[in-house]
Amino acid sequence: MNKIKEYLNHPKSLVLAILIMLCAIITILTVIFIIGYILFKGIPNLNLDLFALKYTSKNQSMLPSIFNTLLLTLLTLIIAIPVGVFSAVFLVEYSRKGSKFVRLIRITNETLSGIPSIVYGLFGFLAFVISKQWGYSLKAGVITLAIMVLPLIIRTTEEAIMAVPNTYREGSFGLGAGKLRTIFVIILPSAMPGILSGIILAIGRIVGETAALIYTAGTVPDAAERLSSSTRTLSVHLYCLLNEGLFTNEAYSTAFVLLLVVLDINALSGIIAKRIKNE
Repeated sequence: MNKIKEYLNHPKSLVLAILIMLCAIITILTVIFIIGYILFKGIPNLNLDLFALKYTSKNQSMLPSIFNTLLLTLLTLIIAIPVGVFSAVFLVEYSRKGSKFVRLIRITNETLSGIPSIVYGLFGFLAFVISKQWGYSLKAGVITLAIMVLPLIIRTTEEAIMAVPNTYREGSFGLGAGKLRTIFVIILPSAMPGILSGIILAIGRIVGETAALIYTAGTVPDAAERLSSSTRTLSVHLYCLLNEGLFTNEAYSTAFVLLLVVLDINALSGIIAKRIKNE
C-alpha cells in the first residue's frame, strides 16, 4: 500500500515502473517463445541417425560437429584466457595511473569489442588461410576466435580486479608478500567470480559463432583429426543445413542440441565458479 501511495504521489515514477515491467515481460515472453519454438520444432525430428559417428548425405549427423565445437572451444580458451587475464593484470596492477599507453589500449579494446564477427572472419581468412597458407583449418579458426574473445575477457577481468578492495593489497604487502605473490594469492582468487563470468560469456560467443568460422575453419562435416583439418562446428552445421534448404527438420533438431550444449556449458561453468568462490 505504501508503494502504491508513493507511485500515486509521483506519476513519473509510476509511468517509469510500468515501462520497466512491460520491458521485462516482453523480454521474458520473447525468450520463452524462442526456446519453446525450438523445442516444438526440434524434439520431434530427433533420431539416432543424427548422432551417427560419421556424417553422410543421408544421415546429416551432427555428432562430428558437436565434437568439433567442444574441441574448438577448449583450444580457444587455452589461448585466450592466459593472454586476456595477464593483460588485465598488467593494465590494473603494473601500468602507471593515467598513462596514455593504457588509455590507448583500453580504447582499442573497446573498439575491438564492437567489431562484427564477420570482420574477424575476413581478417582470419586473409592473415591465416591465405598469408600463412594454413588453408581452411581448425587452427585458423581457433586463433581467429581467440583474438575475437580477447577484448571481452580483458574487459571483464579488468573490472573484476579493480573491484578487489585496496585493503587486500595493503594487508598482503604489510605481511611481507611481494607484488607477484599478492596478485596470484590474494587478488586473482578474490576476482575469480568476475573473471569466470567473462569466460562464460566468451564461451557463449565461441559456441554460437558462425561467420568467422566459415571463412577460417571451413565447412567440412567431419571430426577434426589434426589442427590442419578443415571442419565445422555445430552452429556452422546448422547454417549449412538451412542454407541448402533441403534439411530444415534436421536444422531444427541441430538448433535444439546447440541450445542444450550452450546451457550445459554455462551450467557447468556456473558450478565451477561457485565452488571456486566457496573455496
